[in-house]
Amino acid sequence: MDIRPNPFDHPDAVKLNDAVQLEYAERYADDDGEGEGDLTHLEPSMFAPPQGLYLLAYDPGGRPVATGGWRTQDANDEGYADGDAELKRMYVVPEARGLGLARRILATLETDAREAGRTRMVLETGTAQPEAIALYTSCGYEPCEKFGFYRDYPNSRCFAKAL
Repeated sequence: MDIRPNPFDHPDAVKLNDAVQLEYAERYADDDGEGEGDLTHLEPSMFAPPQGLYLLAYDPGGRPVATGGWRTQDANDEGYADGDAELKRMYVVPEARGLGLARRILATLETDAREAGRTRMVLETGTAQPEAIALYTSCGYEPCEKFGFYRDYPNSRCFAKAL
């Protein structure tokens, strides 16, 4: 697998972002089957080095199969702390899961954020994503004070890891 930086608005990134948004809507659908994607406001500039990084993984045939990024955060009214790097849009297409792509992307993002001077990686996920929670806790992330757009949602879970 080839993992490389790409802008957040690259066509392959948009394609995978659309796919993860559909998965979020399905996983978090209410009793009527209505769901929505992640409503956190994101802009391509948020992932531009050195304030962040966005990665895409491609299979040997050149098809985009995984994505993930980090963006700079500092102390604000949403609960972030100075030195934070926020993990966003970690996603692996279903047919490429179990190959270690998420771990490779996560490790690369952590290294890049550390080299950019960030001191803590933070992320928000939810109870309908047990695979994500298992990945992050197995990589040394621990529950932390809630932050971000979903900090007041009961099914939101926030994690952090010192860089």
